[in-house]
Amino acid sequence: MQKSHKILIGVAAGVLVLGTAGAIAGPAIYRDLIAAPAAEAPSLGDSASPGESAQSGDAAGTARLDPAQLAGDWAVSDGSEAGYRVDEVLNGTNVTVTGRTPEVSGTFTIGEDGLTLGAARLAVDVASITTDSGSRDAYFRDQAVRAGEFPEATFTLTEPVTLAEAPNAGETVRASATGELTLAGETQTVTFDVELRSDGTTAELAGSIPITFADYGIEAPSLGFVEVEPDGLVEFQLTAKRA
Repeated sequence: MQKSHKILIGVAAGVLVLGTAGAIAGPAIYRDLIAAPAAEAPSLGDSASPGESAQSGDAAGTARLDPAQLAGDWAVSDGSEAGYRVDEVLNGTNVTVTGRTPEVSGTFTIGEDGLTLGAARLAVDVASITTDSGSRDAYFRDQAVRAGEFPEATFTLTEPVTLAEAPNAGETVRASATGELTLAGETQTVTFDVELRSDGTTAELAGSIPITFADYGIEAPSLGFVEVEPDGLVEFQLTAKRA
């Protein structure tokens, strides 16, 4: 599954088409009845403060994971998705837009202690990200992120993430991750919260990365009655299995 937790782009030609529809129908009617509802923010459920654990649902009372079950290489598998969230302002009315793609790949390496994520690299096929508007998607793909020149958005972990202890099977924990996010050929260091959960054979991760478009050389469109906020979110919800 790359100034993607409001992000990667609202839209010149697309904003014009959608904005005109909103201006005619009325911003509130457009938001509530015409525009597709925004996707839910990525989440695994209950979470705790960084480094702490919080039991979720059926996880209560289950056995603590053996760190040896977690150590080694993991790879992103089916059921994963990534994308962006961005706010548009249409005649004073906020409209949230989300784009998503299942075309995400990546690997994770957990150290021998079973508690430290030492390496991670994720890649997203940006040309495959879609919203409810083909015009918006074309602008995002061809002009905003220039997918023909930069087909992937990537994230590479630059600092290890270590848990204080092994969680219970099915338990959601929350930690802070730092790495390099590359979007439209520009790389910035980002730090964000991530939720993690595992049963020893499958792992799940979810999170959002705040970004500012200008940091990645992306100009948020402004067409008078439609404006795209200058900040957004790169979002991901991943499933991983042993490589």
